[in-house]
Amino acid sequence: MSEEKGIPEGTVVMSFMAGAAIGAGLALLLAPKRGFEMRESICDFTENTVDRIKGYTKEAQEKIKTIIDDGKEKISEKKAILTSAIEAGREAMQKDKEHLPSL
Repeated sequence: MSEEKGIPEGTVVMSFMAGAAIGAGLALLLAPKRGFEMRESICDFTENTVDRIKGYTKEAQEKIKTIIDDGKEKISEKKAILTSAIEAGREAMQKDKEHLPSL
């Protein structure tokens, strides 16, 4: 559904995670706990959230690196094909010049 509207899947996932984090944070703040327990809960939640975000960031970086590497490989392939085509054209032109009578 998100692809139909042109919204990247990563944006949808990150938006969902941000909403979940905000909702969980509000739930912790509004829960009937003593101060120490509340601070401990918030600290644990924050640490877990930071760890998950770091994991998602690393995963995204790996995917981006893979995409960039694939793109570089495809560019190299296309460059080799283009170079071969140009060289073949030069050779064909040279052969045609040799077969034409001098003026």
